[in-house]
Amino acid sequence: MPLHGGRVPAWLGEHMTKLGSAIVEPIVIEYGRDEMLRRVAHRFLFQSFGAVMGWTGNQATC
Repeated sequence: MPLHGGRVPAWLGEHMTKLGSAIVEPIVIEYGRDEMLRRVAHRFLFQSFGAVMGWTGNQATC
């Protein structure tokens, strides 16, 4: 059951963007874009990254 009207509130989207950038940028700088994509493609890292960002898969279907 969705907890909102199907859209991410603007303030939360901005927060998630800043947090995601803070996590991804150092990895890309240190290891490169291809390595970041390889890591995100791993299902455990992808799920963990989503949990940290506050994203839940069931919300994508709203």
